[in-house]
Amino acid sequence: MSIWWSLHLRRDAASVPLARRLLIGTMETAGVDPDISYDLSVALSEACANAVEHGGGTPCNGSAEAYRVTAYLDGERCRIEVADSGPGFVPGPGARPARADAEHGRGLCLIRELADHVHIGGKPGRGGTVVSFDKILKWTKDPSLLTA
Repeated sequence: MSIWWSLHLRRDAASVPLARRLLIGTMETAGVDPDISYDLSVALSEACANAVEHGGGTPCNGSAEAYRVTAYLDGERCRIEVADSGPGFVPGPGARPARADAEHGRGLCLIRELADHVHIGGKPGRGGTVVSFDKILKWTKDPSLLTA
């Protein structure tokens, strides 16, 4: 089974739970194990929150107030990408994780803990940041998509 969707969302805090609920609903319907769905939904929430907070572009590029979320469930893997039009962010080799009691700065660490593979990079020639991550899926015995 292969499912994919893409959302173009306003950089607004209300967009984060929307993306999360869509991902959870898709995975539940497809029959993905709830623990895997939860891990990916938390990672997605963190990536979206970063795009909302840091992903502003310049007014001339027309996309300063939006970001994009794309999810692919393909075979045994789910891949998620969150792309914004901000100034760009590439963690350097000396980047340190935030302290455990910090209120900000733990999102990328959480994404790395919850996903199997994580890539953070810029969009060549356009600025912005793309956070992509994937995870191997586990399945429930009775997916509603297959029994409907």
